[in-house]
Amino acid sequence: MSAITIKISNHCVSFPNMFLLKQIQYHKVFCKLCHHRYCTTYVNKLFSSNNSNQFSRDAASNRHDFINNISYSTLKYCSNLAFVPRHEPCSNRHIEDLQEFVDNSKKLFVLTGAGISTESGIPDYRSEGVGLYATSTKRPVQIKEFISNASVRQSYWARNYVGWSRFSSFKPNITHITLAQWEQHGKVSHIVTQNVDTLHQKAGSINVTELHGSLHDVRCMQCQYSISRTQFHHTLSSLNPRMAAQSQDIRPDGDVELVQDDVSRFVVPCCPSCGGFLKPHVVFFGDNVPRARVEAVKEQLRQSDALLALGSSLQVYSAYRFILYAAELKLPMAAVNIGLTRADAHLSLRVPARCGHVLPLITLR
Repeated sequence: MSAITIKISNHCVSFPNMFLLKQIQYHKVFCKLCHHRYCTTYVNKLFSSNNSNQFSRDAASNRHDFINNISYSTLKYCSNLAFVPRHEPCSNRHIEDLQEFVDNSKKLFVLTGAGISTESGIPDYRSEGVGLYATSTKRPVQIKEFISNASVRQSYWARNYVGWSRFSSFKPNITHITLAQWEQHGKVSHIVTQNVDTLHQKAGSINVTELHGSLHDVRCMQCQYSISRTQFHHTLSSLNPRMAAQSQDIRPDGDVELVQDDVSRFVVPCCPSCGGFLKPHVVFFGDNVPRARVEAVKEQLRQSDALLALGSSLQVYSAYRFILYAAELKLPMAAVNIGLTRADAHLSLRVPARCGHVLPLITLR
């Protein structure tokens, strides 16, 4: 069946041409993925201006059918949901079960993964069909390669430089905002995130441990020198005034793909204090989370009465270890994640849905 696709406020909506325009004249159409609403009067104008109002007269019998059909079969992903994998709508039973789980907790420990930031437009690694591993042969830099190979460091910083303006401008989504509100109301005792985007802090959360560090800080690998990524960006700009490369793509770790010519000319400064290597203050693949950070997280877990994992398959041991520790503490655990998780055997509940759809439906009591 052919369809007409229009773009409204960054939302790509596909209308099958079997529906009559007049059927929605007095209704508001909404995106069932992000619940953005827009007036159909505006849709009507767009159809008219695009000469796209040649609809078949054998249309559905009523306006209700039209609204119901604006769903996964007739709705393309909104731009801010491009990296969210396809999934079925969440059932009312799952919402009710999650509500009960949250109601029973007074000090909720929340463990978040890349799945919550996909709704802000940042891709993850493992999501089926849309993650980096499914869409590219490129893989993240390993710590050993970064330390031992100057060309790897040059390539990393060149790609990170081009991607930084976009990566640093991403905004928290409804999941980050909801968790910040839960913390303000005393429901959430602590958030541990595997993400390096600082979106929890941008949303207003305070008690946050960044398990894998933050891309917003840069440290020397030899001494104690540190600098904000924003300041370091100015340094990189002054050293590379002719760097004009651009990219529409972004990777989970904030960099982009560049041609070798752009990389080979890129100048990377050494530490101004000791001449050592500068590195973003994150745990690279192949590296370990500092033991003190792990123990601090365990202490927070001991002070909590339940664990809720959000947007994570928990495949990486650095986060999965806290599932095992919570099991030792006999804490009830639940997760909201579209796909299966490594922790499913330990969970009393897994809601197979998008976090940004589910969390706003939970009421604090």
